[in-house]
Amino acid sequence: MHSKSKIAVTMGDPAGVGPEICLDLLADRSIAENATPIVFGNRSVLAHCAEVTGKAMSAPTVSRKDLTNTDEPAILDLGKIESDAFTPGTINEATGTATYAYIEAAIDAALNGAVDAVTTAPANKEALHLAGITQPGQTEIFAERTNSPSFCMLQYSDAITCSFVTVHVGYAEVPELLSTERILEVIHLTRAALQGIHQRDPELVVCGLNPHAGENGLFGNREEETLIVPAIEQARADGAQITGPLPPDTAFLESRRAETDAFICMYHDQGHIPLKALAFDRAVNCTLGIPFPRTSVDHGTALDIAWQGKANPRSLKEAVRLAVSLTE
Repeated sequence: MHSKSKIAVTMGDPAGVGPEICLDLLADRSIAENATPIVFGNRSVLAHCAEVTGKAMSAPTVSRKDLTNTDEPAILDLGKIESDAFTPGTINEATGTATYAYIEAAIDAALNGAVDAVTTAPANKEALHLAGITQPGQTEIFAERTNSPSFCMLQYSDAITCSFVTVHVGYAEVPELLSTERILEVIHLTRAALQGIHQRDPELVVCGLNPHAGENGLFGNREEETLIVPAIEQARADGAQITGPLPPDTAFLESRRAETDAFICMYHDQGHIPLKALAFDRAVNCTLGIPFPRTSVDHGTALDIAWQGKANPRSLKEAVRLAVSLTE
């Protein structure tokens, strides 16, 4: 274990806010006290972004072979794209290709032990798709490239934490993707992660799928009774402190949040809506079930404000801090 955790930080989509929040991260001395962030990206793009936004850029360039010996914030210059190949704020196949290359390099560095964890700046799903990347999001890229069949997304913050049984799929697909086994898997992954973060067994709440958690079969196809309740009962038998299924419209009330460490959500917006309402700049996206800690910002590429110096780097900094805590 290094004296300070070494975190590979992907630059994200070059046309988005990733470059500018990475510059803010590299310049933050409070981060450098406890972590060594290495931005996996393109130095010339970062330099151009610094010039445009007026941000500082003093971090040195490090080579792949020197990664393990680096203990100060630095940039791993992977090239892949130059500033004249894209327009900030615009979706571009070339930026998707570069984004994926940064992710690949960071995953490989983590698997090889050159870094302790990976934190990702935002990727643009449309740009990735234009570049021929078939996975629906970064979570799935990490799971596939690390050969991790059992994984899930967890969104962590001091205000609210949620994990997800399904994520990047349409609403019509959600019911058929639910199973007792999958729900139980997410419960176990969430419980284990929070035991590590809080050093105690967490209090978990499971949301129902349907309005009023199905109202005893009146709504939906009895998913609560046939899929969700059996998973809760098994988790309870395994020692989990768990409640549910609760109606999703009342599960996130302040009184419930005060006594809950994490909510197990059946689909993307069930948890992301309260998360972004309560902790938009503070929440951190984690991928559970892969061989190393992976955290990410809980926001997109924000193309409408990219390269204007307006982006808030707080989520990226919180993501790096959480990555450090997960390596300890």
